[in-house]
Amino acid sequence: MAWRGRVLKWTKTEFLRSSNTTPRCTRLNPNNQQRCGFRREAKRPETKKGNVTQETKPPPSEAGTPGPPPPPKVPRPTLFKPLMFTVGFTGCSFGAAAILQYETLKSKVQNAKDEEEYEKLLEGSQGMAYWHDWWNQLSGFQQQLILLMSVSDEFWSSLTEGQKTVTGIIAVNVVVLCCWRIPSLQRSMIKYFMSNPASKTQCLPMVLSSFSHYSVVHLVANMYVLWTFSTGIVSLLGKEQFLAFYLSAGVISTMISYMCKTATGRLHPSLGASGAIMAVLAAVCTKMPEAKMGIIFLPMITFTAGNALKALVAIDTAGLILGWRLFDHAAHLGGALFGIWYVAYGHKLIWRKREPLVKLWHDMRSPGAGGSRPGG
Repeated sequence: MAWRGRVLKWTKTEFLRSSNTTPRCTRLNPNNQQRCGFRREAKRPETKKGNVTQETKPPPSEAGTPGPPPPPKVPRPTLFKPLMFTVGFTGCSFGAAAILQYETLKSKVQNAKDEEEYEKLLEGSQGMAYWHDWWNQLSGFQQQLILLMSVSDEFWSSLTEGQKTVTGIIAVNVVVLCCWRIPSLQRSMIKYFMSNPASKTQCLPMVLSSFSHYSVVHLVANMYVLWTFSTGIVSLLGKEQFLAFYLSAGVISTMISYMCKTATGRLHPSLGASGAIMAVLAAVCTKMPEAKMGIIFLPMITFTAGNALKALVAIDTAGLILGWRLFDHAAHLGGALFGIWYVAYGHKLIWRKREPLVKLWHDMRSPGAGGSRPGG
């Protein structure tokens, strides 16, 4: 009996060992076929680029779906309105200048009469004793204020007619430069004081951008050139004609810039009085080509005005052809060509034919002077 028990115990031990060493594929498992003999094909890893999963898709022609739409084409701006504005603004500028000259001459005649009457009144007064007593009756602050006004009047009288005229232009440019530094005005300044043919507002910036400078260096350079040539251009054209010439040059140079930008597709904004100042410089150099000129920082270098104009035109032409972006070379070139044309032909075609307009204005101001009577 003891032997039989040992045999049974040995057989049980061997059975347990054999059952533990049996491979997992021989056990009763409903998924035995998939795990051992017929395994599933492993999934191919999806290629990822960045955070976007890319799946292999057939080309658009095979899948039957259209490809991505092409980028929208930016339409070229139309320049009909700016062109009409340029013609109308130029005509109105010279017409207003002719009327202003008429009113200025009329006021000078009236002032001359008033001065004669004032001198007669002074001759009949008490003389220097009267003015001495009047001065002593003033307070110290009033006396200092009158002295300051007299000094300012002497300085203003020492300026030439051209320098007096451009002083107002310089003041407007300085005010616009200060407005560029106000954050709340940035949107309005970009809209109205920067010229761009792609902008919705095309016409008004053609005038306002001629008084707009964002950089202090740009403003100082332009105003220095304007101040230097102001005496020559005003003595050549007169105060009223110069104002019309300056404003028209700014608009015409911007129109030339619009045309070049539209033709080349470089629709970038620009600002500054460089176009109008180039017209002033070109007019003076054309009228006085033998005048000597120099550079402020290099006084030892001198050249004639005609050669300086040729060099500037050549530089702007090269910049326009090569696509330089440092300056608006198209506006510079347009202003220079307008200045040359006006001195050569425009003065005869425009300003010398202003008499009918002045006569019409005179008849409107004084209807009983003779124009309203038959045969007057």
